[in-house]
Amino acid sequence: MEHPPYRLAEEFDRFLGDPDDPGEVFSYARCAELDEKEEFPADICDRFQEWGLPDEYVPVEHGGRLHDYEQVLQLVRTVARRDLTCAIGHGKTYLGGVCVWVAGSAEQGARLGADIMAGVPVSLGLTERAHGSDLLANDVRTDDKASKANEANKAANPDGVADHWLVSGEKWLINNATRGSVLSLLTRTHPDGGPRGFSVLLVDKRELDEGTYRHLPKIPTLGIRGADISGIAFDGARVPRSALVGAEGAGLEIVLKALQLTRTMCAALSLGAGDHGLRLGLDFAEERELYGRRLIDIPQARHVLAGAAADVLLHEAVALVAARAVQTQTAELSVTSAVVKYLLPTGTDQLLADLTGLLGARAFLKDVHANGRFQKVERDHRIVGLFDGNTLVNLNSLVNQFRPLVRGFKRGTGDTAGAGAACDLATPLPPLDPSKLSLVARHGSGVVAGLAASVEEITRRAARNPALGPVAEAARRLLAVTTEVHAEMETYQGVLAEVPAAAFEVARRYTLCWAGAACVGLWTRSTDRLGDDPGTGALWRDGLWLRAALDRLLVRLGEPAANGRETGEELLGALRAARSSGRLFSLLPQRVPERRPATPAAPSGETERTSC
Repeated sequence: MEHPPYRLAEEFDRFLGDPDDPGEVFSYARCAELDEKEEFPADICDRFQEWGLPDEYVPVEHGGRLHDYEQVLQLVRTVARRDLTCAIGHGKTYLGGVCVWVAGSAEQGARLGADIMAGVPVSLGLTERAHGSDLLANDVRTDDKASKANEANKAANPDGVADHWLVSGEKWLINNATRGSVLSLLTRTHPDGGPRGFSVLLVDKRELDEGTYRHLPKIPTLGIRGADISGIAFDGARVPRSALVGAEGAGLEIVLKALQLTRTMCAALSLGAGDHGLRLGLDFAEERELYGRRLIDIPQARHVLAGAAADVLLHEAVALVAARAVQTQTAELSVTSAVVKYLLPTGTDQLLADLTGLLGARAFLKDVHANGRFQKVERDHRIVGLFDGNTLVNLNSLVNQFRPLVRGFKRGTGDTAGAGAACDLATPLPPLDPSKLSLVARHGSGVVAGLAASVEEITRRAARNPALGPVAEAARRLLAVTTEVHAEMETYQGVLAEVPAAAFEVARRYTLCWAGAACVGLWTRSTDRLGDDPGTGALWRDGLWLRAALDRLLVRLGEPAANGRETGEELLGALRAARSSGRLFSLLPQRVPERRPATPAAPSGETERTSC
């Protein structure tokens, strides 16, 4: 089965060259050098420009090539698999443009799209030093001085409408604040603030008067050391009225809807980090000798690797469904994005922590195993759970939607047709209609509502194929737990303020149920097409990846493990087979090997590969 988004990502990966070759611009060696210097990867971003990656950030209606959000996911994942600093530093331009894609005018979209495709960095100015995630408390505003100037301006205009704002205040911890030329800025346009007191302005720094803004110093960070994490301060900066994105006072709503897209796409960062970490862990286990045998032959090491492999496929399945749901289930993206933005960063952090135990001291050292790539990916990824809404923000978003989610589950409502299309990888995606974005999934979750039907389908298949018996049993157990979790949600469905800790725990459990429903739906709707692929068919046939994924989810839901040791051994075998042939360990079919096979290490395990 051809899968166009992944095919494009393969082409991009081949264009970027072999990361193991230090002569390539985008090599592991070059990324390590830039990290050590805390230097922005400008030359690597030039390679992205040469291929046309910025074009993929711009929707087709604004002149770009973005028509499939899974395509963005796969391309950014390809970059993140090599280096998260590059993915976060360059991908921020996509995040910076989303407010315009959601609510901007055709003229704004065309102008911003042309800038992005020309390589102009764009930023998103949300957070402030004193307020963090509390956007309603933000202080960047059209202040008193600006208001007086605007009043005078109104008096000079026959229609009484000012032609500009004077913006003052400081945005802090902003990615690309210094490098970016254009900034989507959330600013207070009514002195009293409130839900309708903020607006989004598309600020072009190239058009601001000198002395009305200044860049704040780069902030030293533990991970993504080369990224431009800085800030910007305005002092009566004159911003034209035409910079208003959407309606005045609609800024908070626009930002929250835009974040639904960006949070979903953040899955690409976690997927890439998981791919990289798993590969490093497997290579180390294959090479390292301990107690007279290779680490890969020690049962505990095999257990850790099998668990990490299961998590990588679980996360990929969830991300695939979520990315497609952007277009097929747009009205429910408030739920989908919160689930994904909580589950994948926290899950990948845990995956890397598990592999840290496998690598031991070498997980923290720079110059021993793989030139210290593991310690870099581990510390780089820690920030993914923080930006675009941290874990608590996303769980709180789900708590706020408990009422419609419970009601929808009881009634079996939600966009089940859209969920089915998201889970069927062969179904063409409709164009995104941003007007369908909603702050609340009013009718529940179609992904979860479709779980019962998917369980029935697996049960029918298991009756014909006994090998599917374990996965059918695990799916039935998931449905039972999902019913229990919705009963727990009902207890907190009226909570809007002072959310108790127990409600956050219920929201965490809900993310696991949603993920399980997405996995079951993906397998039932796509396995017939993917089960015969020579590269990935073994993962789909007899539900191997689904067995492993449901086992991980059920354990995290407090249930007994669903499968025995044999499932982990099968999965580990598939992982090793993919690595030996140079393929990415993935649910998706690949046209050609992603990379040449790894060079075997010396039998002692002490002579590590140096081509990193």
